[in-house]
Amino acid sequence: MTLAHPSELGDLFSLEVDERPVQFVRPLDTDRPDWGVYDDSTARQFLGMVHSELSDGTHVWRLGATAERHGTLDDAVRALRRPASWPRERSQVRDWARRVLADASLLSVDVETTGLGDAWAVQIAATDRAGTVVFNEYVNPLADIDPKAVALHKITPERVAGAATFAQLLPELTEVMAGRTCLSYNMPFDRGIFERELKRHHGADAPAAQWLDRCRWEDAMEPYAVWKGLWSVKRGRYRAQKLGGPHDAVEDCRVLLSRVEQMAAVPPPAYR
Repeated sequence: MTLAHPSELGDLFSLEVDERPVQFVRPLDTDRPDWGVYDDSTARQFLGMVHSELSDGTHVWRLGATAERHGTLDDAVRALRRPASWPRERSQVRDWARRVLADASLLSVDVETTGLGDAWAVQIAATDRAGTVVFNEYVNPLADIDPKAVALHKITPERVAGAATFAQLLPELTEVMAGRTCLSYNMPFDRGIFERELKRHHGADAPAAQWLDRCRWEDAMEPYAVWKGLWSVKRGRYRAQKLGGPHDAVEDCRVLLSRVEQMAAVPPPAYR
């Protein structure tokens, strides 16, 4: 739904978040933009308080008396719904992030592709722990590029027409990635692109699997979802978050490292 401006919201209103109704009740002793939040189920569970306020000219939603703010009321509700196990789970994520960042063999890896599903690589990049580029090449996919993908990463067919193919880049990729810990965001997708390219090159599954097994793969997507802590009652898990990069493989590698650094920070940064 399109939510009204906070100043136009009444003392009592409802909305659905992840297909479950939520009721908002303004306390009788105030006319400020403050509401108690109730899960509108049989038990009418009180979830907490939300307060609308301005931050850099934008209305945000603050949780209770905390510094935690969210850009949408839906996300504020998801934060209030997070399970009691969240602090422990977030601590586990912090430990995971520390371990990953302490790995001297760490590479941050990103692949831009011809599209979703059965896609091919159009750019592959890897940076070391410091964000220094160790590999960055455009790739001729020998296939069409979906216009929706071009709209995201701006890599046109003309741009990669004269680029090297994956097979031509494979010796250098092997030298860069073999024996390294490869950190990715949505690792099954990126690793799957490598697997598909390798199968096309070798014409068989076994050599592709052997190549992939020479790398240690880590996925930051699920840990970041836990760290953000926006619980979906519809899915029964934390909502996946967008990485927030510009869809350039090198810059996305660096953004990924910055997200893992945030997760590893002690004490945890103010939740935004």
